[in-house]
Amino acid sequence: MRQKHFIDSHKGVTPLAILALMFHYDQWENPSAWVYLALHGTYGILWVLKSRIFGDKNWEQPTGLPYGLVIWGGLTLYWLAPWILCAKAIQAPLWWLCICTSVYALGVFFHFASDMQKDTELRLKKGLIQTGLWSRCRNPNYFGELLIYLGFGMIPMHWAPLAVLAAMVLFLWVPNMRRKDSSLSRYAEFAAYKARSKLFIPFVI
Repeated sequence: MRQKHFIDSHKGVTPLAILALMFHYDQWENPSAWVYLALHGTYGILWVLKSRIFGDKNWEQPTGLPYGLVIWGGLTLYWLAPWILCAKAIQAPLWWLCICTSVYALGVFFHFASDMQKDTELRLKKGLIQTGLWSRCRNPNYFGELLIYLGFGMIPMHWAPLAVLAAMVLFLWVPNMRRKDSSLSRYAEFAAYKARSKLFIPFVI
């Protein structure tokens, strides 16, 4: 099996997991729970579609069941937000749900558009991508994913989902970005590209 099989399966069952939480805690009348299902649930479906149409080759690496279960366990931490939301019957104000939805929508654009650009350009020509969404940010896909998880992670109005996201960024995402920078440094033009671009968040860091 490959890493993507564990990742895709987890993303794919996320809508079912959220529905199960809504059923268990009887949150059918909670608008915030439905909004959360719409955001995190559709993201899971979009991820599976992306994996099939223009998947990331990093997730093609073969892996055994033990590490696959580690992947599943790590991703399950993201279900902390809907659990808190349903278990505590949190109903966020409408203005807060609008902010969360807007952050999520921006994230979907950056994440999926940048991955599509990367896939298309690398099919045509191998090498550095320095145009479009990648012109000023070396990891716009990660930036988009940050906004996506931030969008639905804010809905419960609780610190724990944000702490999970921060841990993922610090201990998994940033090291991956650093390793990618190290790999891309073999290109002669990388030094100039690095000097004019940000690692993660456009115009910030």
